[in-house]
Amino acid sequence: MPRDTGLILGRMERVAATAIIDALGRVTGWSAGARAFTGYRAEEVVGKPATGLLAEQVPAEALAGRSGTVAVRRADGRRTEIALTACPVLGSDGGTTGYVITADPPFQAAPTLADQAFQQASMSMSVFDVRQRQLRSNDAACHVMGIPEEALLGRFFPDTVEQAPHSEGFLRHLRQVVETGRPVRYESFTGSPTLNREHAWSIEMWPLRDPAGELTAVALAAFDSTDQYLARLRLALLNEAATSIGTTLDVVRTAEELVELLVPRYADFASVDLLDWVLGAEEPPTVPEGDISLRRVAHGSANEGTPEAAVRLGDAEVHPAASPPARALRERRAVVGQAGEPEFRRWVDERNARAPEGRPYREGVHSMIAVPLQARGVLLGAVVGVRMRHPDAYVTDDTVFAEELASRAAVCIDNARRFARERSTALALQHSLLPRGLPQVAVEVAHRYLPSGSLAGIGGDWFDVIPLSGSRVGLVVGDVVGHGIRSSATMGRLRTAVRTLADVDLPPDELLTHLDDLVTHLAADGSGEEVAELGATCLYAVYDPVSRRLSLAAAGHLAPAVVLPGGEAELIPMTAGPPLGVGGLPFEATELELPEGAVVALYTDGLVEDRDRDVDRATEEMCRALSAPAGSLEDLTDNVLKAVMPEQPSDDVALLLARTRALGADRVATWDVPPDPAEVAHFRQAAIEQLTRWGLDEAAFVTELVVSELVTNAIRYGEPPIQLRLIRDRALICEVSDGSSTSPHLRRAHAYDEGGRGLLLVAQLTQRWGSRQTGGGKTIWAEQPLTEGPLPTADE
Repeated sequence: MPRDTGLILGRMERVAATAIIDALGRVTGWSAGARAFTGYRAEEVVGKPATGLLAEQVPAEALAGRSGTVAVRRADGRRTEIALTACPVLGSDGGTTGYVITADPPFQAAPTLADQAFQQASMSMSVFDVRQRQLRSNDAACHVMGIPEEALLGRFFPDTVEQAPHSEGFLRHLRQVVETGRPVRYESFTGSPTLNREHAWSIEMWPLRDPAGELTAVALAAFDSTDQYLARLRLALLNEAATSIGTTLDVVRTAEELVELLVPRYADFASVDLLDWVLGAEEPPTVPEGDISLRRVAHGSANEGTPEAAVRLGDAEVHPAASPPARALRERRAVVGQAGEPEFRRWVDERNARAPEGRPYREGVHSMIAVPLQARGVLLGAVVGVRMRHPDAYVTDDTVFAEELASRAAVCIDNARRFARERSTALALQHSLLPRGLPQVAVEVAHRYLPSGSLAGIGGDWFDVIPLSGSRVGLVVGDVVGHGIRSSATMGRLRTAVRTLADVDLPPDELLTHLDDLVTHLAADGSGEEVAELGATCLYAVYDPVSRRLSLAAAGHLAPAVVLPGGEAELIPMTAGPPLGVGGLPFEATELELPEGAVVALYTDGLVEDRDRDVDRATEEMCRALSAPAGSLEDLTDNVLKAVMPEQPSDDVALLLARTRALGADRVATWDVPPDPAEVAHFRQAAIEQLTRWGLDEAAFVTELVVSELVTNAIRYGEPPIQLRLIRDRALICEVSDGSSTSPHLRRAHAYDEGGRGLLLVAQLTQRWGSRQTGGGKTIWAEQPLTEGPLPTADE
């Protein structure tokens, strides 16, 4: 380059600022260089006096020589000295009409440490004047904005950004500092022209004042707090998981809650797949080393209907050993896959091949994470998150969060699994302990047992129908307070105890007294601790179809209802008594006579008691339902449940309906026996004749032996009065009563003994035999099966 050309270029570079002033001292022209030197735009100075730009008066020598250094006040309020040269502009008459002012570049002193700190700070820093015009911006701010500082200087802030809520908030805070003179601090979540995702910013603005204390500008610093912001979001998700996951003890619903939490905040698509054993009752197997089969239980996405799902709910999928879900289970850690990785591409290709109709919705998938679901050291399945619209790929911080969230969700899923397993076990145990085929003896019965659907689990309700001697029947209903396997097991123990005590023909009040003693003793030695801790109630009733009398007693249980033929249902007035296990308090028996066809309803408290229902009102509804006509006893049972039961019962319900039958005088024969051995033959003959009238001649031989033995024993060992009774029901029953309370017992007779074989013969020839205590002594009875059909019912 020629030397003179370089000098010319250098001169033009130095003379970079130009202004034109008319003869009145007003600015009429303003160059870009002038704006760069002072920070003022042309529209801010043109037409105004040039003296407004001066920081102090122009020195006399500069005016005289039309050249010199002049102190200028920049737009940001700083004082700057600029070397100026004034060239007069002559008019047609040769007079001066104005001046062209040129400025050489000011002397650039070495930047101070403060200037360097501002310019090189890692956070974005800027200065605005009181009218929100840009005065300075450091390198970080210019990088975020994507605009050099020269293009920002002097410009009104809204003119440099897009119109958006975050921009309006920024301008509002700038004005707030000017108006209040106080600093502000706030957070904003927004993007920027040069950043490929939205960032979180912690912004602080503060006022700048001159030596006189006047507010001249606003400075700000913006710190990129995206990492902290995302960490807070993850922590908020974990806190939300504590209340939103595991609201029910249902495995599938818990998995759905996990998906609902993840989408769309953490993933654009999420799925939960479980090992098959989790959904069943099997023990956890070891995780295979190769391919792993998982069953889809929940999935969701940002798209309605989850069209990108390649596996339908309930279907199983075999994951290759190298796939992210299989690796996550085998390695027991989160596995991340990114676009471009071979296994990730293979995984996406498998999705597209399996469900090509969802391919358009999988476009843009770039990152996925597979996390094992493990609780208490046991693997349950895997949760998978996929990002398509979300711009960020999964990183290390995401894996830590995902593992923590998955561990919490896995505990909830495992709790639901354990609850389902315990409920299934308790229900199976309870069904095995409840009677399956109830005998239709002195009464016609219908029953229902409905387990609780609440989270508390299966309760301890039970019922039973126990055949007793003399065609009588025992009706039982009870409730062990509490839920779960312990309650079911306790129920089984009490039911067995009631059957044992009923087998010795104890009256209801005495049976409950013995049962109460049993519970007390079990609690005392520790083997029945759960009974004492949980509590239990019981109602026991005995119905005699011959006398048509119902005798009943209760241990803390609700009174049954009775419906007489053609009448209205009403509760039987009786004393409830204390619950079982209290000890030391008596139980009172109630007795009433019932006509044939009366219906007795025994039930547990779950039918009428609930925290959201009034007991009295529910009891009235039950009585109205019992009084309504029904086609059969089974229909009546269903009608009662429909009328009284809530949609979601919180407790187990047991309902037992019994319609009474009666044995008329034509089916019962009774004789008073004098205590004379010579009369035995007479009563044998009387019994044979009665069998003939009943058409039961085939039973005559056995009946003759039984009557002879039992009457002879009563005369020989008992006390008067002695009575013989034959009952023709579904079995032929022979009863001999006497005034002695001594019960007979079988004994082995030796070869040369003359007696001792009578009861042994009775036991061998009859279906069953026994004795029961009565108010006036005892009764020995024996039953023979009859080959004739069932007796006619009351309706027949």
